[in-house]
Amino acid sequence: MRIVFLGDVMLGRLVNEHLAESADPAFPWGDTLPVLADADLRIGNLECVLSDDGTPWPGKVFHFRSATRNAGCLTAAGIDIVSLANNHVLDYGTGALEDMLGTLDRYRIGRAGAGRDEDEARRPAYWRNDEATVGFIAVTDNEPGWVAGPGHPGVHYVPVDLPDARVDDLLRLVRQISGRVDLLIVSAHWGGNWGRSVPAEHRVFAHAMIDAGAGVVYGHSPHIVRAVEVYRSRPIIYSAGDFVDDYAVDPVERNDQAFVFVLETSGAVPRALRLYPTRIVGFQARLAGAEARPIARRLEQLNAALGTPAQWLESESCLLIRFDGAAWANEVD
Repeated sequence: MRIVFLGDVMLGRLVNEHLAESADPAFPWGDTLPVLADADLRIGNLECVLSDDGTPWPGKVFHFRSATRNAGCLTAAGIDIVSLANNHVLDYGTGALEDMLGTLDRYRIGRAGAGRDEDEARRPAYWRNDEATVGFIAVTDNEPGWVAGPGHPGVHYVPVDLPDARVDDLLRLVRQISGRVDLLIVSAHWGGNWGRSVPAEHRVFAHAMIDAGAGVVYGHSPHIVRAVEVYRSRPIIYSAGDFVDDYAVDPVERNDQAFVFVLETSGAVPRALRLYPTRIVGFQARLAGAEARPIARRLEQLNAALGTPAQWLESESCLLIRFDGAAWANEVD
């Protein structure tokens, strides 16, 4: 089985304007579409609200909204599940969020991390094929004022600092859902926008998720890619970076550079991660071409700090990280 993980997908502002002019829902994905099409399951963080209505949330500097019709962009790429636990799904209020929830359901796109109340926001998304059942839980430590409550729309807010009662509640949920699925993915929209170093509290949090039964921890929110760690033969993507957006490019941090992360499993057991370097050019994700090797080399250096070896495959223009998950079976605390 092959599972694709993408960083932040922001279809608002100038991306939204371009889509209105081009009328091509496949535009944001550029020449990455064949890599996406080769996967069984495709997952991304939807860093905007899909709605034609709403009022900008007061006090926020940035508001990201994309037209409802742009849900067709997600289906054009075959996106199966999106994380909604982030700091932009309520940019245009609770009504716009509820619009998006209905739109995603109509388009049959799985979702997790936000909802009409706390039960819906905490509810996992599920995906199945002949090989495995995959569960997906999404949380964020951004915008604590947006936390979903009883009868109140919002996000699945969980601080990443341990100990905390909300983390304990999440760990109980991870143990519960991991017992029902073959592979559980925990998505975390965490921390600030910049900095290549992995915060110590993120490592503690990610390790706790895997100890509780998660098979993959998939992080995002920083605009740049951070290291990949292999813990107990399970992958932790600390930040998948930005995949599609209209942001100005920092010449040092290079927030226009990222990867298509492709997890390969044997049944539901993770075996390897292939990382295909990408760039954002003109509101579109593209394979990095001549820049692929330097982008990968930068991540190799970050990985080395966490003891994660990687191999560059020239024939495929991708970085390969191998891990053997066999010894992990039946060791969950």
